[in-house]
Amino acid sequence: MTVAAQAVGEYLADKASVATSSSTPHNVVIEARDLNVHYGSFHAVRGVNLAVERRKITAMIGPSGCGKSTVLRCFNRMNDLVQIARIDGQIYFQGQNIYAPEVDPVEVRRRIGMVFQKPNPFPKSIYENIAWGAKINGFKGNMDELVEHSLKRAALWDEVKDKLQQNALGLSGGQQQRLCIARTIAVQPEIILMDEPCSALDPIATLRIEDLMQELSEEYTIIIVTHNMQQAARVSDYTAFFMVDEGRTGHLVEYNETKQMFTKPADQRTEDYITGRFG
Repeated sequence: MTVAAQAVGEYLADKASVATSSSTPHNVVIEARDLNVHYGSFHAVRGVNLAVERRKITAMIGPSGCGKSTVLRCFNRMNDLVQIARIDGQIYFQGQNIYAPEVDPVEVRRRIGMVFQKPNPFPKSIYENIAWGAKINGFKGNMDELVEHSLKRAALWDEVKDKLQQNALGLSGGQQQRLCIARTIAVQPEIILMDEPCSALDPIATLRIEDLMQELSEEYTIIIVTHNMQQAARVSDYTAFFMVDEGRTGHLVEYNETKQMFTKPADQRTEDYITGRFG
């Protein structure tokens, strides 16, 4: 574990005994409580309550503009980087509200990594793409071993082990996305957020990422935003369905085990969306 990750982990652990709600199940690793997001005067997301289980894959589905990605970015305070964004409510990670004034958002992002829709490797070597984040986070161990371990966990090592000093931009789109996952793994997060990670990939590369997600869920909690309902059904343990009201404000309609959501949803709107009647 990196020095920075260990420091924030100890801080959050110290706070847990004070901040954890007795109503939160023991296996919940992160939880949104009455989350509201505004962009300027626009109320983008309202009243989201969502508890995510540790080492499970949770998928967020719903029509465009329903707030899926907005909620995802709240989980590691990425919306802090949007000047007009205002977040109300709480998000508890390891028992600590990550929006409390004393919490450093940079430390939060070290523990809750993110993989974006479009692969975004640095214009550096494959090796440096993995090593860079670990270096700035204070990693003092064997960097060669960390790079190899991270690439193996991302199912990329066999394809790149003989060209680690080559520019990462020369990789295929699917390889670049797996490299970004390896880069995230290298700083040893507990949660990996994925914002439509397969939307720019071909079907074969998509299946490789899906297989990888299921392997990684043995060690990490994964939250994925996807427009692909078949993907959500294939890879996730839990599914959250979002939609918008007449004012274009996104809200959570239903959240349950994926099997239940796709076979017998509790809300008619969920069934209508899954069966293609709207959205």
